[in-house]
Amino acid sequence: MRRAAFLGLLALLAGGASPASEAAGSCPSEKVSSQYARSVDRALRSGRDVWGEELIRSAAGPMYEGVSRRLEPLVFAEQRGGGGLTESGVHYLAFGQPAGPFGAGSLALHVADGSQILWDRADGPSLRLEVGGERYGACLARLGPPRLHRGYLPLLETTYVDGEGRHYAQESFAGRTTAAGPLVSFIRLTIDPHGRAVGIRFRSTNGPALTMSASRPQSVFIAWGGARPGAIGRAEYDRARLSVIGFWQRRLAEGTVFDIPESRVVDAERTLLIQNLILGWRYSAGNPYEEFSYPESVDVAQVMGDYGFETAARATLSKALAMTPERYPGWQMGEKLVAVAQHDRLFGNSRFLRSATPVLRGYLAALEQRLESGSGLLRREQYSSDIPDRVYGLHAQAVVWQGLRAVAQTWEATRQRELAQRARRLADRLEVGLRRAVRSSTRRLPDGSLFVPTRLLDHVQPYGRLTESRDASYWNLVMPFALASGLFAPGGPESRGVLRYMLTHGSRLLGLVRAGAFSLYGKTPSFPDSGTDNVYGLNVARFLADNDQPDQLVLSLYGALAAGMTPQTFIAGEAASIAPLRGRRYRSMYLPPNSAANATFLETLRLMLVHETATGLELAFATPRAWLRPGRHIAVRRAPTRFGPVSFELEAREGSLLARLTLPSRSRTSKLRLRLPRPFRITAVSVGRVDRTSETVDLSGRTGRLAVVVRYGR
Repeated sequence: MRRAAFLGLLALLAGGASPASEAAGSCPSEKVSSQYARSVDRALRSGRDVWGEELIRSAAGPMYEGVSRRLEPLVFAEQRGGGGLTESGVHYLAFGQPAGPFGAGSLALHVADGSQILWDRADGPSLRLEVGGERYGACLARLGPPRLHRGYLPLLETTYVDGEGRHYAQESFAGRTTAAGPLVSFIRLTIDPHGRAVGIRFRSTNGPALTMSASRPQSVFIAWGGARPGAIGRAEYDRARLSVIGFWQRRLAEGTVFDIPESRVVDAERTLLIQNLILGWRYSAGNPYEEFSYPESVDVAQVMGDYGFETAARATLSKALAMTPERYPGWQMGEKLVAVAQHDRLFGNSRFLRSATPVLRGYLAALEQRLESGSGLLRREQYSSDIPDRVYGLHAQAVVWQGLRAVAQTWEATRQRELAQRARRLADRLEVGLRRAVRSSTRRLPDGSLFVPTRLLDHVQPYGRLTESRDASYWNLVMPFALASGLFAPGGPESRGVLRYMLTHGSRLLGLVRAGAFSLYGKTPSFPDSGTDNVYGLNVARFLADNDQPDQLVLSLYGALAAGMTPQTFIAGEAASIAPLRGRRYRSMYLPPNSAANATFLETLRLMLVHETATGLELAFATPRAWLRPGRHIAVRRAPTRFGPVSFELEAREGSLLARLTLPSRSRTSKLRLRLPRPFRITAVSVGRVDRTSETVDLSGRTGRLAVVVRYGR
């Protein structure tokens, strides 16, 4: 390969950035600076999201650039019991090609620094790449930013400079040579030895190593299926590469289209959908979290349904229904009632509902037996997977109440009226007990906020900071299940009071859910050492949307994108470090990738564009203002909702905006919000009634195709 072509390839793979060649021969220490550590410490000690609030008040609003400047990026992956999940400690990407709706069978785990490929599990067979006597990517200062092909496709691209100053570019992916063939990892390594011969070694734990040398610029192509690596030709590599690209483009085309004027957000959305289609029902992959997790996996199924992936969502729900509720059976049964009812409202699949109804009927009978006549609550059960205490859990009880009401509507609509009446009666009885227990347990604080404990009737005192103890941290993780259930009326005094408590007692940081992150910091971290656990941001996002908090939703989206996942590879774990961990500059995650953390970002984005209320639709209610600058375009196509599919487009021009909508007939209320860049305001609309204060056009009563011209000025 000619040198100019090689340098062009380096620039392409690195996205315009290349590793610092001046670092060749040395590897600077990746220690956190004292100034950075003090800044993080101050933010963690505050009861408020001081960084997030500052960004909300700024002229630009809470955008990606503002969030990304606050924290060092996520790079490392931690395993259970401590230590790195991979040999280098860097996170991996799970690659595969699902043959059906349950996710991929075999998985190839490609470490993001380009150093290693693991087969199926982090402790499984591996292939390690060594260049010039060192592990590829061994010095992070000389590693170009890992990224995905075209920003979102599952082909990992890296660049590296070894200690002698020789340059490398690598691309790797996992695919099949035939439709029914086994999964194979493919690698293209491009080498520029700068006139000095270099040894290359692909070392497999399950067979002899493959070694070669290069004294001129060239590319080599390797295939590895878990045993011995082998050299292949460019044509075979290119065929597999095109096949993988085509496969994922077709799969993404099956779902809802969100076209927004920010490529980074679009890339993240597409990447996370691909990840979750690969993971299927799994909570994670290649580590101890490769399991069906309650309630998280059921939440993931709901979000995949929200994005139009009916078959994938139904497969996960079918697996959930085949599993016997254990540990906290009430909560598990409630989650499945909610999810099946939602799936039926979105897709109306009568065959699936018929197959699910015998199981749900059994849940209804079990819940009827669990309702105590004295307390009016479902009997005590385990608090969570990590806390064995038996409690009247508000989070679990509220989800059961939500599920009973939802499935009653489903059964009523499908003429199973006896089941509908039983479910409604039980929901009403449980609601009486719940509201009585909440009133008895709630505390109004001097600052006007409201503390509602998740351990009902246990005389729990308000927490000063939600990361000060294990119990406080878990309140912050599970309370959103109750908040998103509808038990507390949106916009009502209870919702406003609890939201105020969360915002003033350390619930959020850059829009992410804060937590003790005990899996990273140990069982008894010293305050304020803590992290985030944005798996549970999904129901926070639903609560924020229900209570019309657009700026907080925007902050949540960019917090997840810039601080909750890795840059350009979009990998998230269950927990992530915020306080520096072991003095390292780059931050760590616990057992990534994580399908539920992915679902949090996806659901937040959807809620910003399509929010369903009890009576209808709220469209574009929380878009970043920058998305409606002149020349920008937003489109949503084929978004399933309980009222029918919805599509709309917003085209911003100088002084005007054109909205084209297709509204479903079952929606009694339809509203469109236009969050214009400041200081612009709506002056007139061609259709509907406009509330200029809230920037909202009321289109209620109108269905089908509609065009709205909006004029604005200063």
